[in-house]
Amino acid sequence: MTTADITLVDYGMANMLNVARAFRHCGAEIRVVESAAEAGPADRLVVPGVGAFEKSIRAVREKGFDDLIRRHIETGRPFLGVCVGMQMLFDASEEFGEHEGLGILPGRVEKVPAVDTAGEPQLVPHIGWSALVPADAQRSWEGTLLAGQQPAEASVYFVHSFAARPADERDMLADCLYGGHRICAAVQRDNICATQFHPERSGEIGLSVIRRFLSL
Repeated sequence: MTTADITLVDYGMANMLNVARAFRHCGAEIRVVESAAEAGPADRLVVPGVGAFEKSIRAVREKGFDDLIRRHIETGRPFLGVCVGMQMLFDASEEFGEHEGLGILPGRVEKVPAVDTAGEPQLVPHIGWSALVPADAQRSWEGTLLAGQQPAEASVYFVHSFAARPADERDMLADCLYGGHRICAAVQRDNICATQFHPERSGEIGLSVIRRFLSL
């Protein structure tokens, strides 16, 4: 098993127990921090999240985690955002109004379509298992967070009503299909990794994604 030190950011908007359990299962040493002041340097930084974008980004800023995230990413050490932790990396979200994100990656967070590509109503939030497909058929997953996964065979677990729409296609790593619509499922730029799906709830595929992150 891989051994790695993980700093897990707790800003009050995530199921920390499940996330920490999954990382420990994969061999990680976990340190949970509730404010930037207690964080210190991190080998790998993980920002999970569930719930509303506005409440999450406000809590992150109030606890000083916004600067911590930027400083960590600037070091070149691995970063992982999960669900809302991914969404906050972008410029803005339209969830319950217009809310500014961290602006680390260009793009916006938009509502999951309430109708499928045939014009039929579909349930929102998108809850359940969906297969990952390459965001760009020309981009290999080799050397990325999804290395070793088989496109269209790797199903992972989603719970979300909003999703990122990256402005730079080079940041897009994987999509899922929901009602025929492509939904951004994962992004990666250099040391920045992020998933809309929940690795900690995605069975062996999710654990393999975590192990891959620990090896970066």
